[in-house]
Amino acid sequence: MDSDRSDGAGESVRNAVSGDTVVAGPVVQAGRIESLTFAAAPAPAPLTPRQVPPPRPGFVNRTAEFAALGAALASYGPDSPPATIVITGLGGVGKTELVSQWVWRELAERFPDGQLYVDLGEVRRDGGIDVGGVIGTLLRSLGVHESLIPAGTTDRSALFRSATAGRRLLVVLDNAQHAAEVRPVLPGHGLAVVLSRKRLASLEVDGAMPLTVAPLDAGAGLQLVRRWQHSAAEPGTAPGDEPGAAARLVAACGGLPLALRAAGEWLIERPHMSLEAVVDALADEQDTGRSVAAVFDAVTATFCAHTLALYRFLGAFPGTTFTADVAGAAGVPRFEDGLRDLRTAHMAVGAGAPGRFRLHDVVAAHARARTGPEEDVREVRRRVTDFYLTAAARADRLVLGERLRLQEAPPAPGAATDGSRGLVGTGAEALEWLDAERANLLAVLRMAADEGRHDAVWRLCESLWALYHSRKHYADWIESHRLGIEAARWEGRIDAEVRMRNQLARAHHSLGEYDLADAELRGAEDLLDAVADARLPGMIRETQGLLCLARRRPEEAIALFTRALRANEGDTHGIVVQTYNLGQAVLAAGRPQEALDLLDGAMATARAEGDDAMALRIGIVRARAYRAGGRLEHALEAVTDAALLAERLGQVVKLKEALELAVELGDRIQNPQVQRAGRRMMSELRQRTGIGEPVG
Repeated sequence: MDSDRSDGAGESVRNAVSGDTVVAGPVVQAGRIESLTFAAAPAPAPLTPRQVPPPRPGFVNRTAEFAALGAALASYGPDSPPATIVITGLGGVGKTELVSQWVWRELAERFPDGQLYVDLGEVRRDGGIDVGGVIGTLLRSLGVHESLIPAGTTDRSALFRSATAGRRLLVVLDNAQHAAEVRPVLPGHGLAVVLSRKRLASLEVDGAMPLTVAPLDAGAGLQLVRRWQHSAAEPGTAPGDEPGAAARLVAACGGLPLALRAAGEWLIERPHMSLEAVVDALADEQDTGRSVAAVFDAVTATFCAHTLALYRFLGAFPGTTFTADVAGAAGVPRFEDGLRDLRTAHMAVGAGAPGRFRLHDVVAAHARARTGPEEDVREVRRRVTDFYLTAAARADRLVLGERLRLQEAPPAPGAATDGSRGLVGTGAEALEWLDAERANLLAVLRMAADEGRHDAVWRLCESLWALYHSRKHYADWIESHRLGIEAARWEGRIDAEVRMRNQLARAHHSLGEYDLADAELRGAEDLLDAVADARLPGMIRETQGLLCLARRRPEEAIALFTRALRANEGDTHGIVVQTYNLGQAVLAAGRPQEALDLLDGAMATARAEGDDAMALRIGIVRARAYRAGGRLEHALEAVTDAALLAERLGQVVKLKEALELAVELGDRIQNPQVQRAGRRMMSELRQRTGIGEPVG
């Protein structure tokens, strides 16, 4: 079944010790445990994170703000408790740039363990954010292994505090709107800097230090304009003396550096134009919002055709970050030239990963209001949807390989109409692409649902299993599958609805929301008489069985897994998976020898098929069955085999399970070699996977 597929398959393992034979007992197993090298276990991030955007030139007149920031940290030291600063100000006033300059000038050495940065605006949808997803991203940046990141937001927040405890770390949370989305992301040590357009009073009640960033005053604004006039002046000539015009420009832009930079870069590119010409275009605007929009109107009115095409595309684009691939798929010409123009005008910036960009949110609002004719917008969005359908389907196949899919295979890379030619490579690269695009993918799903493209919705949702199964973005997972279920119903695709409901139930199962999982499975069960593929009912029975196991109702689970096993006749992998599930249920029912008989047969098939991922799972459950039957040395042998296989496959969660069981067995047989070996390897594994030693 999909839930047990792995892309980490390798060679079959031939155990040095197997079956019921024990060679030299616990001493040999202790030596084998100590032979673990963790060669396949990912180490923590090799580079100290430095994620705060780099500073830009032309920064002026924030002396008072720097003084206030310095005063706020005057009493802060390496051993101080965690601290929080909340910086507020209008959009485009320069809050992010202020922090970038502060980090570059004063904080790089003060926080040597790194800087984490998250723009919450990039992941905000309908006013809210997936806080758990944000914490997961930060944990990965700190080197915490993906498979050790828990499901719930509360547990992720606790792990984040543990992972940051004792670290001299800076965490910057940009574009925050509510204290509730900030508190779970505050580190266990170090400094958190929160940027917001509005005052977050409850954080101040909690002890956060407030700072307000005001628009540039007339003197600072004039200083910026003077610099641009010098840059724009013809060689050998002095800039025009237009003090009144410069002051009027600063006032028209509301003292906002973003608008002033856009106007200034425009002037630098056009030395023949007068500052008065810019000001005249803005003369009728009275409030800051309208005058800033007028600045962008004036700048975009001078864009070349290809730059204007890119800008209009970005206004119609439903996502938050963009790449050359998606722009090319939408038919945008000369992407690199247009991007250069937008970046020169400080209207577009890098979005962290190479080749990924975004508009400043103030600029994005302007672009959305100036997208061009409605038919052009619809065509752009159709092309964007088609791009993501193809790209996500291709990524799904790279990540998960062969599995049951209800949609046809995507076109081969390089097809004339294929805008995702760049999405080729390994499964790991495809998974990273899906993760980087996840906000865009959900935005496209929403857009397609709103526009009635129901076939596209359920197909895209099916492909996203590769992302959600691996990265556990639960909020996205749940919302996308609700959209997928509705789309499948509109399309009359009963098979797709069954599958979407099952995948949604898996999310609720992982979160411990068993009643919600039951509701989805009941909805799917009502449709099973209308589906022809026996594997779909098998999936439903499997998930129902897992819920029964979680609720400690093993006899019901046995009946369900037996039905799932029958549904997988002819599918060798499916038979192994369901026999493994059945063995777990029989063991939970208190029949260890019967469980061993089932698991031994499944293990023989898994080894014959080279299915190492399942051999690993089976091996750990076999060890538990031996333990339950009182055969502790056999259990130790089986779990040692499993630990060695988990290490080779890089299956960190299973390695952790195996080592924990080995430690327990060492304690029960009172063997000091096994106890020492297991605990030492557990300690090293915890350090290498970024979670450190347990507290208390």
